[in-house]
Amino acid sequence: MTAGARYLVGSAESVTLPTELPTLHAFRSTSLVPRQGVKPYFAVGRIERGRSEWWSRGKIWRSAPGSLIVKEMGDVHRDIALEGPNTCLLVALPAKDVWSARQAGSRIASPLIDGLDPGGAPLRRLLDAVMRGADRFTLEVALVEAVATLGRMSTVSAERTRPVRRAMDYLRAHLADAVTLDVLAKEAALDKFHLCRAFRAQVGMPPHTYLTHLRVHRARELLREGVSASEIAPRVGFYDQSLLNRHFRRIVGTTPASYGRRGGS
Repeated sequence: MTAGARYLVGSAESVTLPTELPTLHAFRSTSLVPRQGVKPYFAVGRIERGRSEWWSRGKIWRSAPGSLIVKEMGDVHRDIALEGPNTCLLVALPAKDVWSARQAGSRIASPLIDGLDPGGAPLRRLLDAVMRGADRFTLEVALVEAVATLGRMSTVSAERTRPVRRAMDYLRAHLADAVTLDVLAKEAALDKFHLCRAFRAQVGMPPHTYLTHLRVHRARELLREGVSASEIAPRVGFYDQSLLNRHFRRIVGTTPASYGRRGGS
């Protein structure tokens, strides 16, 4: 994405911020109305303006200016109420660094950290370094310290049962395939009635909606890589272009072709 570019993702406006570290992507996102989505990346952020209530991981959280936010890849976020426009500075973290710093199956215990919590100091240093346009070496050190902190704050997740985790893993691994509920239930080792109820309760949306968000995110990645919009649909599991266009516009706020022409911004 081009630094400084403005773009809409659903009901949010984002502005990309320049960084000297190619693996570090930063942007400032402003939500104008409540929204819902699957987080496609690991990230840390800080609320700059506005207060909100939002649902994630089966709980309701309340954030205010200064609050630190931790985004886990695959998390569902659903806004409940916003007090005015909400602006958040977000820094997306390289997934391979996060995976290597934590125990398999673990995750950050809480997606919300008090802005004054001493334990969040490395996260604040990374955000501050991005804000002031720090040099590459400074950013590398700040990133390593922030990721290490997240690793220490991670615990083995007890929020999702084994069948739900298996179902999520299967959907991520087979997003381009024709998925059926019977096969998903077999992979999860749980009957489909209980699986649907557990998946919605623990993830925040039903399996088919989660899969759609995964497919749209993969479509965005392919478009940023230069793949033509006309070639995307079968590669991400949509059976025709019109279905891709409909879901992409609903989630991203524009068509795949327009997104691709802007270079993914």
